[in-house]
Amino acid sequence: MTWQHTYERWSSFQGLDEEIASQLNEMKEDEKHLEDAFYKNLEFGTGGMRGVIGPGTNRMNLYTIRKASEGLARYIENHGEDAKKRGVAIAYDSRHKSPEFAMEAARTLATHGIQTYVFSELRPTPQLSFAVRDLNAFSGIVITASHNPPEYNGYKVYGEDGAQLNLADAEAVIEKVNEVENELLIQVETEDALKSRGLITMLGDEMDRQYVDKLMTISENPGISGEVDLKIVFTPLHGTANKPLRQSLKAYGYENVYIVEEQEQPDAEFSTVKSPNPEEQAAFELAIRDGKKHDADILIATDPDADRLGVAVKNEVGEYVLLTGNQTGSLLLHYILSQKAEKNNIPENGIVFKTIVTSQLGEKVARSFGAEVEDVLTGFKFIGEKIKQYNGDGSHSFLFGYEESYGYLIGDFARDKDAIQAALLAVEACAYYKKQGNTLYEVLFELFENHGYHRENLKSMTLKGKEGAEQISALIDEFRRQPLTVVNGMSVVMTEDYATQTKVDAEGKSEKLTLPSSNVIKYILEDGSWICLRPSGTEPKVKFYFGVVGKDNDESAKKLEEITNSFMDIVEHTLNSVKNLKV
Repeated sequence: MTWQHTYERWSSFQGLDEEIASQLNEMKEDEKHLEDAFYKNLEFGTGGMRGVIGPGTNRMNLYTIRKASEGLARYIENHGEDAKKRGVAIAYDSRHKSPEFAMEAARTLATHGIQTYVFSELRPTPQLSFAVRDLNAFSGIVITASHNPPEYNGYKVYGEDGAQLNLADAEAVIEKVNEVENELLIQVETEDALKSRGLITMLGDEMDRQYVDKLMTISENPGISGEVDLKIVFTPLHGTANKPLRQSLKAYGYENVYIVEEQEQPDAEFSTVKSPNPEEQAAFELAIRDGKKHDADILIATDPDADRLGVAVKNEVGEYVLLTGNQTGSLLLHYILSQKAEKNNIPENGIVFKTIVTSQLGEKVARSFGAEVEDVLTGFKFIGEKIKQYNGDGSHSFLFGYEESYGYLIGDFARDKDAIQAALLAVEACAYYKKQGNTLYEVLFELFENHGYHRENLKSMTLKGKEGAEQISALIDEFRRQPLTVVNGMSVVMTEDYATQTKVDAEGKSEKLTLPSSNVIKYILEDGSWICLRPSGTEPKVKFYFGVVGKDNDESAKKLEEITNSFMDIVEHTLNSVKNLKV
């Protein structure tokens, strides 16, 4: 069926939602816009779906939400009455349509007789993960697009362990979603009727208290807040972390907490920032202003659904610098393990998880304390999956999990990255080191001295629409077809292709990779530097990761710049070749 036929099916549907019908009418003369909205179904992938809000099969709207929820409902029905009774917990963030999409998902599921639990107002993603576990729910949903631009929203699905669905279960849900032939014809009962039958239950303060109680258990030094005068600036970047993190910091005993006033309240437009992304220096502009005003020791920022944390601290000249996700992760890991080591409390089978695009600095820190480290594919669901596996067989004890994109997990009462947990521990580490006369920045450089000056970089290319998606696919295929042998004058000594699950050395010797198949290619250079490329699973981007280690700060900085520039020149050339082939 052509996109024109799909568009006609929507535009001629008699019962079409009035707002969507009006938007379609406004689009009717814009063929390119219409094609992008209808040329495919919004992909329901292994983590759910994410896209621009608007009318069309390739957009986030009440009909695509119903289709996803209908597929999930059929999957749950296949698991019997007990699964339906255990039900689904649902949370949502501060984005446009998030409350409406959450209730639309609940109505669709409840129409099938599936018990649903919906938070009464916006909540962090990690709290949903906790709620699934606490309620013994069969599944969970979060309506969020994380730190994407304001025009986006998304739908993430969780399993009964509170982690994002593993690959096998995700494929089973995807199969059920794809069986839904016409999203416009899905019938749902009214919210009031479903509530009256007890199939929709609203969650409130009690679940908040239980989550905060669990947050109190991750402290390595309870009471440190009373031993040092620590000043904290916090911005939730218009998202969900405002109430739970402030409540938790107060419970931990921190009094000098200053909120960035302009960014305190939910705002679906994220009007004070270009992007509500704590990975970006620009998102800290107002926090830095307030940090200087209050002479703060640490600045913390959470993304809209509060699963990612950014941290800024003073450098050697008193200027605030944003730590990378790799640096924050290594500092948190060192703090946890050093404190446990002092108490002789590191389990013999302790394990740390990181992704394949995460720095090796944390790995070296962990191994220096005798902890094992295991790499997983990009995506925190793979860390959640490993926690479940090792908790089940008792072979390893979870210590810490993190990824370079500012996601961390300390206590496994949640099974997704948790910015609330990470913020509490970052503040505690800052207080602990301040009591010793050190800063987090100074501790970071101690780690560099002990384990090498690690630096990482991330570049990305945004290629929107149908044409962009084709170019991203063709670009990665070209790198797969013509493997690199040299970057910046250095030989590629190993190529890891996670799609074919093989790694091949410079002499052509091949070995099997044990991680699941994924569209990722990683190059290891002769000096140990590495480069990785993969398409984003949530945005129309292709991402390029870089990692180096040097004997000092200047050497690592220079090496990283040269390798990044050299490889991006190769990318530009390859992309132009791909575009020319299309002409």
